[in-house]
Amino acid sequence: MGRGRLRVLLGAAPGVGKTYAMLEEGKRLRDDGRDVVVALVETHGRAATAAMAAGLEVVPRASVVHRGVELTDLDLDAVLARRPDVALVDELAHTNAPGLAHAKRWEDVDALLDAGIDVLSTVNIQHIESLNDVVQKITGVAQQETIPDAVLRAADQIEVVDLAPQALRDRLSSGVVYPAERVDAALSNYFRLGNLTALRELALLWLADEVDAALQHYRTEHGIDSTWEARERVVVTLTGGPEGETLLRRGARIAARSAGGDLLAVHVTSQDGLRGATPGALARQRMLVEELGGTYHQVVGDDVPTALVEFARGVNATQLVIGVSRRGRLAAALSGPGIGATVTREAGNIDVHIVNHAAAGGRTRLPRMGGALSAKRRLAGFLLAVLGGPLLTWGLVSVRSEESIVSDVLSYQLLVVVVALIGGAGPAVYAAILSGVTLDFFFVEPIHTITVGEPLHVVALVLYVVTAVLVSVVVDRAARTTRAAHRAAAESEVLATVAGSVLRGQDAVQALVSRAREAFGLTGARLVAGGAVLAADGGDDPTGPRTTIDVGDRAVLELSGGDLAASERRLLNVIAVQLQAALERSDLAEVASEVDQLTESDRVRSALLSALSHDLRRPLSSAAAAVSGLRSARGALSEADRDELLVTADESLTALATLITDLLDVSRLEAGVLAVSTAPVETADVVLPALDELGVGPGEVELDLDLTAPSVVADSVLLQRVLVNLLANALRHSPSARRVRVSTSTFAGTVEIRVVDHGPGIPADRREDVFVPFQRLGDTDNTTGLGLGLALSKGFVEGMGGTLTPEDTPGGGLTMVVALPAAVAAPQDQPDQLDQPDQPDQPDQPEATAP
Repeated sequence: MGRGRLRVLLGAAPGVGKTYAMLEEGKRLRDDGRDVVVALVETHGRAATAAMAAGLEVVPRASVVHRGVELTDLDLDAVLARRPDVALVDELAHTNAPGLAHAKRWEDVDALLDAGIDVLSTVNIQHIESLNDVVQKITGVAQQETIPDAVLRAADQIEVVDLAPQALRDRLSSGVVYPAERVDAALSNYFRLGNLTALRELALLWLADEVDAALQHYRTEHGIDSTWEARERVVVTLTGGPEGETLLRRGARIAARSAGGDLLAVHVTSQDGLRGATPGALARQRMLVEELGGTYHQVVGDDVPTALVEFARGVNATQLVIGVSRRGRLAAALSGPGIGATVTREAGNIDVHIVNHAAAGGRTRLPRMGGALSAKRRLAGFLLAVLGGPLLTWGLVSVRSEESIVSDVLSYQLLVVVVALIGGAGPAVYAAILSGVTLDFFFVEPIHTITVGEPLHVVALVLYVVTAVLVSVVVDRAARTTRAAHRAAAESEVLATVAGSVLRGQDAVQALVSRAREAFGLTGARLVAGGAVLAADGGDDPTGPRTTIDVGDRAVLELSGGDLAASERRLLNVIAVQLQAALERSDLAEVASEVDQLTESDRVRSALLSALSHDLRRPLSSAAAAVSGLRSARGALSEADRDELLVTADESLTALATLITDLLDVSRLEAGVLAVSTAPVETADVVLPALDELGVGPGEVELDLDLTAPSVVADSVLLQRVLVNLLANALRHSPSARRVRVSTSTFAGTVEIRVVDHGPGIPADRREDVFVPFQRLGDTDNTTGLGLGLALSKGFVEGMGGTLTPEDTPGGGLTMVVALPAAVAAPQDQPDQLDQPDQPDQPDQPEATAP
């Protein structure tokens, strides 16, 4: 009998429905005539899961006593003796109880497979060994039970049981996954929306990698080398040159445009190892590849284009990124098509991106305004005159006749015009004189002498020279016009680039300094004001030539790395003017920011005055009236009336003292001078006095305090005032039939105190408004106070290094979460125990709660 087949249902988190789907598939296989048994299933008290298990044959569990605790687990011998067609085994990564045949459940499953039994099992993404550290970074909780990747990869079939993160949270809120008392802590810790989204993506990407490996194996077995665009795979070519980082970042952006895109970098070395590359640059680029989430590869090949294309096809690449050649035009013309052209021709259906870079010539660098024609063109003109004249003479002499003098003259005139077009005035005049002498020596009687026997010959020579000069002047003027047009276009591009940088939100001053350096091809540029560097780009060369220009009255722009011609200072003056305007705008922005702060302070001050004039009037009036009544009545009041007036005065003065204290606290918060004295504090030592201060008991507040939670780093006085404010709000808004609940929990080095009510709650778009001083969300009942409670509470908590966050209460209402740093490291809840019973190697611990 052959080995059995393993089918695994993979989930992103507990509660997505893996066990339910396993049982559902078991029933389907049973109805198809297969012999199916439940070797082990964990329902965790979920009614729907238990109902789905009904009707399936269950193999009794094995019982093991460990340290006085009875543990039950999969009975491998019983399942092997029963020998079904299919065994359902839940939680593949589970650790077995001590004393059983194997330490891990996946080893039991391997034994079942060896016996020819098909197995259907489940596992969560956080239990995969290679993802252990990734899951810990996402959730803040280390996983205790893991399964080797090789075990899972060896499965014949892996399926993702997927559920949208918000849908899973909804299931949690409705009590389908955990009991009601564990829901709040689970939602705020392990089952946060961001955590679930990241875990879901991790599960889908892991399975996608498995599918990709299977696809590659299939292509290799069947000899398929054409590209299948199942996913974007971008290959970036590295030469070891300075353009590598630019190409890598461009390739990373291309790969990021599609979900699951891969980035691969490849460097081709020759078989003799002599192809030039900078090892340091390659090492830096390799580190950058890893930072961008890609992989680095190195292949050997003397034919670079062929090696690149073969590698790209071998990895099923869809995009190939290469840089523009660093060769000059002459080198390109002499050596033929470069790597880019060859790769583009041979790539077939692989898209090729040829990316420009600084080493290929900066786009924003301005052309130099030297002579109209470059030195290369003038040299080419002289070479044409020196070499073309003798060759033309040799050809004309070989076919010379008495009637050919006209064509000979026109031929030499054409040579002068061509030289003028290429080299300008100097080479043209030289060619004209040379051609005139040559005509006289070889074609005008007497031949082979330079004697000018006829005056017309002198006139012809002069005409040659004049024609050459006129043509060269026209060519020189056209070249100057072209050069000026190129420079104007470059200047416009520089200014447009600067404007675009500013519009995209870049710092205007930094953008102007950077573009100034690029525009003039310099090594460094910096803006200095009062000895301080406001912005800089490139490196400073203290020994090289330096150009400075004033930027208004407060700053100087310093450029190093080259001398600027007078014609280039015009654009530099324009940049200086724009820099001055940018500095002025920066100054105005700072002034505006200060004005905003003054406006905010004035708003708070106005609110304080409004509070003093209105909210303080009532307790003052009540206290004054009570004292006045006591004084005017003298001894005429009864004992009861006198006590009532004293109580009124006492309550009014107490309220007045509370209001003044809150106002002073708000003033200190606004000024940033709140005094906070933190120390380790037990949460129970703060919660209970807060309840006593409010005079509430078990009938109004339900306590769910984790006595094993560590102390928090807090100011006990301020924390008690925070809890008093939060509890007072919760009691005021919660219906009388529902008690307010106070609970504590630990997560990722923080302790959370949750005050839960079941009142109307607060809309998500208005939650930040409740923390604004003097804000009651439209409540006009001034007997409730100044509206400072939540503003002070948030300020107090943040002053202690914590956070105060409002959340929705499952079923309706508002939950205020106070998160403070733990004073000592707390034992963290194990999320891998959310779907499984106590760990057999830790029987002394109570059942794990939801994280």
